[in-house]
Amino acid sequence: MAPVLEKQLPGAAGASDNNNEEEEGQNLWSSILSEVSTRSNSKLPSGKNILVFGEDGSGKTTLVAKLQDTDHSKKGRGLEYLYLNVHDEDRDDLTRCNVWILDGDLYHKGLLKFAVSAQSLRDCLAVFVADMSRPWTIMESLQKWASVLRDHVDKLKIPPEDMRELEQNMVKAFQEYTEPEDATPASPQRRAPTAGEDEAVVLPLGDNTLTHNLGIPVLIVCTKCDAVSVLEKEHDYREEHFDFIQSHIRRFCLQYGAGLIYTSVKEEKNLDLLYKYIVHKMYDFQFTTPALVVEKDAVFIPSGWDNEKKIGIVHENFTTVRPEDPFEDFITKPPVRKLVHDKEINAEDEQVFLMKQQSLLAKQPATPTRGATESPGRTASGSPRPAGRAGQPTVPGGSPMAAVKKPDPNMKGGAANEGVLANFFNSLLSKKTGAPGSPGSPGAGAVGAGVQGSAKKTEAGFD
Repeated sequence: MAPVLEKQLPGAAGASDNNNEEEEGQNLWSSILSEVSTRSNSKLPSGKNILVFGEDGSGKTTLVAKLQDTDHSKKGRGLEYLYLNVHDEDRDDLTRCNVWILDGDLYHKGLLKFAVSAQSLRDCLAVFVADMSRPWTIMESLQKWASVLRDHVDKLKIPPEDMRELEQNMVKAFQEYTEPEDATPASPQRRAPTAGEDEAVVLPLGDNTLTHNLGIPVLIVCTKCDAVSVLEKEHDYREEHFDFIQSHIRRFCLQYGAGLIYTSVKEEKNLDLLYKYIVHKMYDFQFTTPALVVEKDAVFIPSGWDNEKKIGIVHENFTTVRPEDPFEDFITKPPVRKLVHDKEINAEDEQVFLMKQQSLLAKQPATPTRGATESPGRTASGSPRPAGRAGQPTVPGGSPMAAVKKPDPNMKGGAANEGVLANFFNSLLSKKTGAPGSPGSPGAGAVGAGVQGSAKKTEAGFD
């Protein structure tokens, strides 16, 4: 019996080893399947959508391109598509978040049907872009685009129970907001659920909170906040103006349960913060930045943090305006300043200019020659050629030197004395140069004799 037992023992041992190997193989496959299942559940979801609304020129495309870390200089029309790369470094997972940018023209609002449907609405985030360089347009723009999104959601004809579920999720997310921890992770990481999170005490909503619930998260992004200094210098904006703007925007955010962030692509302000907040709202990444309300050009208010009491702190700084005053009554559009150099002046063609000058010269009366303009009766002070004595005929055909001779303007005396002296010296020059008067002229001989007699008397007097 003993040998038989010895023969059976090795066989029994081999069977048990095979069973152990099979169990280990099954356990290995079970662990692999479990790991794959766990990874698939924790994998970053795809199909998330960001809907961007705003006026033309508000910087929508530039902002998204900066978040995408690309140089996207070309602006699209209608409905533009971009995307954001989202990387979970903790699990080494990568996905793309779709970004749909609607044109600033209301004519293209019908294109939203290609960006969001009834099935994809729960995976959407709405971003309303406001232009801080034109603050007088902010509230009108926010109201307009919020109405466009509301109309589109209503047209989707989502079942009432599904829409009620989306609205309740928004209320829950707003009420369960807690101040983030101080520690900031080096890279975006997905938040792990903590024990007892469902038992957290939630506070009731205020009277003006989530009164316009869209069923999806909303974010207000104020772009071009570097224009704050320009508004102060050129339009005399004061702290009260910026507090008034912030007050109205924050009350709008309460109505839609929205977050608020001020950005500047030019100064690269709050861009990294904006990206982290977006992936936090879309993919539940950890977010550790608290609200920032100190700097007027770098405000950040996460959804769920704000309330009417906190907004009332801003109202304490108002001196010339009341919180309930209409936005457009205090933040008015400045008048258009017409500058002279704004008008473009085109140079006239050279040939056209010369033709005009030629026509102007042709219309002017012809300028007579010097000899024709000189009148025998003009006084010596007005003409280089002096007139003769009163009652005495003038000497015709005088010499050229006589015509050039001018009376001394510094000589003191009446016009008569100047005329006598000038007549005397002209007569002497006429005598010496041998240029007597024209023979045919009447009284020429009498004039010559008179001149000679005067010359002799003068010489006799000097002798």
